[in-house]
Amino acid sequence: MFATIVILAFMLLEFSNVLALYFAPGSKYANAVGVFSAWEKSKQDPEIHDFVRYLVFWVAGAKLIFLSLLGVIILLGNSDLQRISLVALCFATISFYWRLFPLIRKLDRNGQINPKNYSIVIGVMIAVFVLFFALVAIV
Repeated sequence: MFATIVILAFMLLEFSNVLALYFAPGSKYANAVGVFSAWEKSKQDPEIHDFVRYLVFWVAGAKLIFLSLLGVIILLGNSDLQRISLVALCFATISFYWRLFPLIRKLDRNGQINPKNYSIVIGVMIAVFVLFFALVAIV
């Protein structure tokens, strides 16, 4: 039951990100891309901006697929499957530290992200998610 609540809460957070990416990608809220100075700079070149928008929408679409699968696990999966899905979420979320975190940290250090130190906030937030997923999967 607790795994269900954790997965639903995570789904709600991720869905807010999907909405932001689709309907307000330039926002600085809900983990949209407005925190990156390159978002505004890309608007100066329509070809580049269209490419950036494509990638943003691609991420949103991939998140929808992911959310749909979690929804099926919540609706049809037993408690064991839900707990195992939390382990899968741990491993998938940890991948953030392989490529994304070093890049966002570099951008942050180079003053390309506003607010400053946003990469640290995201890094800590992701770590809390991973630890929470693992803890709930074990309990």
